[in-house]
Amino acid sequence: MADKSVKKVVLAYSGGLDTSIILKWLQTEYGAEVITFTADLGQGEEIEPARAKALAAGVKPENIFIEDVREEFVRDYVFPMFRANTVYEGQYLLGTSIARPLIAKKQIEIARKMGADAVSHGATGKGNDQVRFELGYYGLEPDITVIAPWREWDFKSREALLEFAEKHQIQITKDKRGEAPFSVDANLLHSSSEGKVLEDPAVEAPEFVHMRTIAPEDAPDKPHVFTIDFDKGDPVAIDGVAMSPATLLTKLNELGRDNGIGRLDLVENRFVGMKSRGVYETPGGTILLAAHRGIESITLDRGAMHLKDELMPKYASLVYNGFWFSPEREMLQAAIDYSQTKVSGQVRVKLYKGNVSIIGRTSPYSLYDQDLVTFEEGKVAYDHRDAGGFIKLNALRLRVLAKRDQRTK
Repeated sequence: MADKSVKKVVLAYSGGLDTSIILKWLQTEYGAEVITFTADLGQGEEIEPARAKALAAGVKPENIFIEDVREEFVRDYVFPMFRANTVYEGQYLLGTSIARPLIAKKQIEIARKMGADAVSHGATGKGNDQVRFELGYYGLEPDITVIAPWREWDFKSREALLEFAEKHQIQITKDKRGEAPFSVDANLLHSSSEGKVLEDPAVEAPEFVHMRTIAPEDAPDKPHVFTIDFDKGDPVAIDGVAMSPATLLTKLNELGRDNGIGRLDLVENRFVGMKSRGVYETPGGTILLAAHRGIESITLDRGAMHLKDELMPKYASLVYNGFWFSPEREMLQAAIDYSQTKVSGQVRVKLYKGNVSIIGRTSPYSLYDQDLVTFEEGKVAYDHRDAGGFIKLNALRLRVLAKRDQRTK
């Protein structure tokens, strides 16, 4: 039941059909003044039409917020996550998950500025995004009122939503009148597609689902080789050309797209308890992950590297489940960032038909010692005889166990 005490609501607004319906529903059901926030996260679509749609729905011009957050998104969310080499369930690079806390943060900032007493989002009651948005809201503004229309309204079908849209003269694009073939979410890091034609995990995704990469078999027959420079764990230049975070990721996306990099067909475990099948494309992120691990391979001590790998699944779960603003994520981030203080240098990358290969890495902080690993005679940095005692000490407990087992057969 609508809380009639709510006077102003900040809505995460894309300008699409669902959030346009939500906008009108908030006005009619709550009688509330709606403030819209539309974020340019690099989704690849023109977002300015959202302003015209909000105006047409009766939103005051001063209540329409459209902001280009691409640089902030990559600098303060994507790059910190990639310092941890974050992968959820072994494959997913968390492109949707990492965008939600930034949107939530912006909504709360606008709510404070405009004196709003509630925030709202368009996530359904089955997915992860409702959790991510709302944990973000509460983590930043504990007493904020959250309106989740998909958990509140009485619409039972897509047809009922369309009838509401027509009744209130909400623009319905032609392809939305039928059942959409699949659902898409996109930002500068990735695109995700799920539902409808993708619901059966036994059936290969149609080629038309992929929108950010060419098929690997259609990629050029000649490899593309280039360099990425890192400074304290973050990429800062491609082929020696310094770039801002968003510009650099955009360039990696282009290189990945043209070489069929970053496709993923995944069945994942949602936080709410169900499994879902999604098709993800993360061209630039796939390259970045490989390159970052490449520079770490020569600059991180074994103990630090292995500890990072042990911490990473926990970090990934926190991002996936929406706990970006939690103290445990911040604690892990502090440890991860400390590990990156000397993760600087250059990585040489080869892209070829869907594959990313690291073919070279250099750093002024390299721990790689050629004198230690060489097979050439005459080097005195390592005495082979020292390995005998090392092996016997490590074998001691195994020998004791073996003798006991022989004795008690």
